Amino acid sequence: MGSLLYLIAVILVIAWAVGFFAYSAGGIIHILLIIALIAVILRIIQGRRIL
Repeated sequence: MGSLLYLIAVILVIAWAVGFFAYSAGGIIHILLIIALIAVILRIIQGRRIL
């Protein structure tokens, strides 16, 4: 389950980068980025290995 959470976070960050540089997607992309960052921070705080 932890790997899946990390994978989703990475996908959201990539989607944010594509949306930020290629399209004008508005606020939804930035909300996705915040969710991805929260997921990564929670994973780091829990002390588990990323991969």
